[in-house]
Amino acid sequence: MASAGKICYHSMTTGISEAGELSLEPLVTCKLCLCEYSLDKMTTLHACNCIFCTSCLKQYMQLAIREGCGSPITCPDMVCLNHGTLQDVEISNLVPVDQFQLYQQLKLEREVHLDPLRTWCPSADCQTVCQIEPSESGQPVPVKCQACYLTFCSSCKEPWHLERACRDSQLIVAPSEEGALIKMDTEAPVKQCPVCRIYIERNEGCAQMMCKNCKHTFCWYCLQNLDNDIFLRHYDKGPCRNKLGHSRASVMWNRTQIVGILVGLGIIALVTSPLLLLASPCIICCVCKSCRGKKKKHEPPTT
Repeated sequence: MASAGKICYHSMTTGISEAGELSLEPLVTCKLCLCEYSLDKMTTLHACNCIFCTSCLKQYMQLAIREGCGSPITCPDMVCLNHGTLQDVEISNLVPVDQFQLYQQLKLEREVHLDPLRTWCPSADCQTVCQIEPSESGQPVPVKCQACYLTFCSSCKEPWHLERACRDSQLIVAPSEEGALIKMDTEAPVKQCPVCRIYIERNEGCAQMMCKNCKHTFCWYCLQNLDNDIFLRHYDKGPCRNKLGHSRASVMWNRTQIVGILVGLGIIALVTSPLLLLASPCIICCVCKSCRGKKKKHEPPTT
C-alpha cells in the first residue's frame, strides 16, 4: 500500500499519442473504494497531496456536510500524516451549489458560536452577526445590533437589563429556515450540544443523544451528562423518568445484555487466571533458560 500522495503503478493502459507513438497511462488505486482509475478520474487534495477518485471524494464531502454541522472537512485518509483539511475551493468544485451554500452557512454559524466576541442577533427577523465588547470583569455587557438596533444582553440574549440578573432558565436558540435564530423551549426539536455547542436536531428516537462532533452523550431533555450511565439509570427517577422513548421491557433487555457481557468477561478472567498460575513456572523457567543461554554466548572462553 503506497503512502498518501504517492501513486501506485499497479497496471498500465496503452494508448496512441498524436505523433503515433505508443504511450502508457498509469492506473491509481483509490484508498476509499480500492478500485483503480486513470489520473483524469482522480483528485489530489492541495493540503496533504492525498489522492482519491473523484466519485468517492464527492460522496465523502456530501456526507460530511450533512453530518458535520460546519466543522472543517478533513482528509478521508485516517492515517494521513499531514492531517489535511479540504479548502473551500475544492469543496465548491465537487458538490452542488446548494450544498456548498449550506456548508458555508453551517461553517459561519459554528465560527460565531465558538467566538466569544461574536453572537447572533436574537431577533427572529434579523440575520446579523453582532460584535461583543470584551468585559474585564466577565459580566454580561449590552450588545447593539447594527441592523435592527436592538440592544440585548450578551449572556441571555434578552433585552438589556441593567438592574437585574439574567434568568436562571436558559432558553434554547435554534436557526430558522431563513437563517435567523429564534428561542425555543425544552421540547424544541433543535438544541445545542452541552460541550461543543453544535446544533443537533432530533426528529425521533430515544432521548439519549450522542453528539457526532465531540462524541458527548447527554439527555435530550435536561442536557445531563450520560457518558458513564451505561445502564441508563437517569431515566428511572427525577424529571426525566420514563422519558427515554423505549418500553420498559426494551430497557431491561438492554441492561440484561450489558450485565451478561460483564459476567462473561468475569468468567473468562476466572477461568484463565488458574491456567496462567499453573503455566507461570514453565514460562519463568523458559525465560531463565533463555537468559542463561544468552549469557553463556557472551561470556569469554576460560583458559
